[in-house]
Amino acid sequence: MEHREKEVNRYYNDSPPPYVVPKTNSKSIAALVLGILSIMIPYVGLLIGIVAIIIASVSLKEIKNRMEQGRGLAIAGLVCGIISVALYLLLIALVLLFTFAISSSDMYSTY
Repeated sequence: MEHREKEVNRYYNDSPPPYVVPKTNSKSIAALVLGILSIMIPYVGLLIGIVAIIIASVSLKEIKNRMEQGRGLAIAGLVCGIISVALYLLLIALVLLFTFAISSSDMYSTY
């Protein structure tokens, strides 16, 4: 009988289960990479920045629901994407404004 109790206790001891580290959300890594690339790559950076913002938003929702890691990566990707999109929109606005200013000054030329 005693042998049987030892066998049962060997499998059902009171020690807690080992700690399992939650996995990192892969979309948050992708958002960070795309956010950095959107700042570094000219011309296509605007599109990459928009994709980075979308993926980071989806990643943040998944991290909250699934209790995964990678929140900081997703936030960094989101910030890089927003900065990139803002810079490109500002650049486009300046180019359009400069183009409009040049074209309107030619119309009233006194030559």
